[in-house]
Amino acid sequence: MSACTWISPHPRRRLRKLATKASPQRSDLERRIGHRFGNPALLEQALTHRSYGSPHNERLEFLGDGVLGCVVAEILFRADSGIAEGRLSRLRAELVREESLARVARDIGLHQFLRLADSTLNNEGATRPSILADTLEAIYGAVLLDGGYDAARTAILKTYGSALTQAHTISVQKDPKTRLQEFMHAKKRRVPVYRLVGTRGPKQRQIFEVECVLDDLLLTALGSGSSRQAAEQAAAENLLKQLER
Repeated sequence: MSACTWISPHPRRRLRKLATKASPQRSDLERRIGHRFGNPALLEQALTHRSYGSPHNERLEFLGDGVLGCVVAEILFRADSGIAEGRLSRLRAELVREESLARVARDIGLHQFLRLADSTLNNEGATRPSILADTLEAIYGAVLLDGGYDAARTAILKTYGSALTQAHTISVQKDPKTRLQEFMHAKKRRVPVYRLVGTRGPKQRQIFEVECVLDDLLLTALGSGSSRQAAEQAAAENLLKQLER
């Protein structure tokens, strides 16, 4: 499969144009991720947010999410043969969540290279955790297409650094949804139900509001976040606080 066909009906002409446009900054980003692109168009696409135009990076983000999960799982598995499956899953979830990805993106200065529409840029799009995280995953996907699994693995190891290679030594608490579900299971009660209450704010900075309901205990709690998943976690955390009281 050739990524060039996504970008132009004349891939060679397009690639020459991109090569001419390539700046030292792009080369600097390649050094930071540990991969020099044979097809610069892939890197250009990975840095392009949907608001900027097409081809944008959403398909590459999907691919990068998959290879990131695989590499992180492999590194954690090899790090310590005594780590139980449950802890491996929690460590992986901690490393690939939006906040962790955004932190890695900030560490490599990814915000300097983003291609965003003016409206998104003016709404602090270049520093928004969701955009930084998605773009970083798109870069991993682009590296996978350009250089294969080993190249993607190298890029992930280089950008994550000790946060990945020493992750098995950190203490990670189970996320609120898991803790709440386990609590209800132990009490032989029905599992929590999460309902989307609504959204607010402009599309580029949308906030989700979710209600967590424990029918058996007649308890509810609200949570909000920049994604539905984040809002569900916040709602579960708020409900756990009610239970603790």
